[in-house]
Amino acid sequence: MKLLSAFALVVAIAAVAIAEEEVKTEDGVLVLTKDNFDSVIANNEFVLVEFYAPWCGHCKALAPEYAKAAKVLADKESSIKLAKVDATVEPELAEKFGIRGYPTLKFFRSGSHIDYTGGREQDTIVSWLEKKTGPAAKELETVEAAEEFLKENNVAVVGFFKDRESKECKAFLATAVAVDDYPFGVTSSEEVYKKYEAKCGSVVLFKHFDEGKAVFEGEATEEALKKFVTAQALPLIVDFSHETAQKIFGGEIKSHLLFFISKEAGHLKEYVEPAKEVAKKFREQILFVTIDADQEDHTRILEFFGMKKDEVPSLRIIRLEEDMAKYKPETNDLSADKILEFVQSFLDGKVKQHLLSQDLPEDWDKEPVKVLVATKFDEVAFDKTKDVLVEFYAPWCGHCKQLVPIYDKLGEKYKDSDSVVIAKIDATANELEHTKISSFPTIYLYRKGDNEKVEFKGERTLEGFVKFLEGENDEQPEEEEKEDKPAKDEL
Repeated sequence: MKLLSAFALVVAIAAVAIAEEEVKTEDGVLVLTKDNFDSVIANNEFVLVEFYAPWCGHCKALAPEYAKAAKVLADKESSIKLAKVDATVEPELAEKFGIRGYPTLKFFRSGSHIDYTGGREQDTIVSWLEKKTGPAAKELETVEAAEEFLKENNVAVVGFFKDRESKECKAFLATAVAVDDYPFGVTSSEEVYKKYEAKCGSVVLFKHFDEGKAVFEGEATEEALKKFVTAQALPLIVDFSHETAQKIFGGEIKSHLLFFISKEAGHLKEYVEPAKEVAKKFREQILFVTIDADQEDHTRILEFFGMKKDEVPSLRIIRLEEDMAKYKPETNDLSADKILEFVQSFLDGKVKQHLLSQDLPEDWDKEPVKVLVATKFDEVAFDKTKDVLVEFYAPWCGHCKQLVPIYDKLGEKYKDSDSVVIAKIDATANELEHTKISSFPTIYLYRKGDNEKVEFKGERTLEGFVKFLEGENDEQPEEEEKEDKPAKDEL
């Protein structure tokens, strides 16, 4: 039996060695396939895997940084391996791990995996991985160590815990693992407690701006601590930029007050500075953000809110849920008192959602295809005496442009009908509370009688539309052509 066991062990070791020999590397990165994926994950405690497509621009941009990170880790003789999977060649692996976009990175630790949530620069990749594989929080057992830790980090979170097995300390350490953007330290030193006037069980966020530090209050759960850190680690009023965008939109606070200002015109001093006390009052409920309208890159944001530059300075509140809801104050008075009133009314549920609408053209119903806007939509679409077919389009959408001649012919066919209306609406400039559009073109039939909304999914041909309207094809064949969708990073 012992001989057989020893023989089995030798065979197993040999099999692993053979499997490892078969794994190719490119620029220090392991190349994984369906044949070697499981063995690599099983035989390495830490593996970061990039799922990519060769044609993807973001993947091409990541490649050199990924290779540099692999070299840094190899030079450190780290046990962390970097690997990649060509998802276009290995669709089974992509499907297994639910890959829906490129690049997608997943971190495997002892077989289980989590999504990689760090940046895409070499040093960020390395620091994220080392944090995930090392201690969740740095030990600060002397005043000198604590001083150096706080000096070298613009924002740092310190837990003052003597009992590392306490429920509160475990929640603190779990938060340290979950939050990637800021370093965490932990101490049981009485000298450190005295230096920073902290008591056992405290969690303090130290920062080189605003008040200098914030002390957590309340029950120390992971959820509460994450919310505390993400709220307190940012300035009272955050300036929107490419660098801060992820922290703004990826944070725990989903309601944001946006200041549209002109820095050149002195709006920071005139309106933003006086609002800091208001921001402090609502710090863990609403994130205050400034958007400088002078920057050309921010023009698209103004357009998204249906604003022109001459409307600056102005305020909006957004709530980030499945859809982005927008709220507009009744007045453009930006005094601190009025801002306080607006924010409190929003939190109390007293502010109605602000929906964009174009002005109704005078000739909106003169052509066979009627031109709708948000303020006219319900009156036309919910006319119970008519079947109303509405195309929700975007001016920039290629598929929408291709549909124009067909849709115009459809309008011509039904222009004299008393029971059918063919209409269209620019869904980028008009918003409806009851209908949210995520791709273009989207086409709905609002049926006469019951006003039931039925989505058209058939072939976008004149014959296909006519059959749909005449009720000849209740089971529509799926249209194969993909629809255009706004980019994920568009506001």
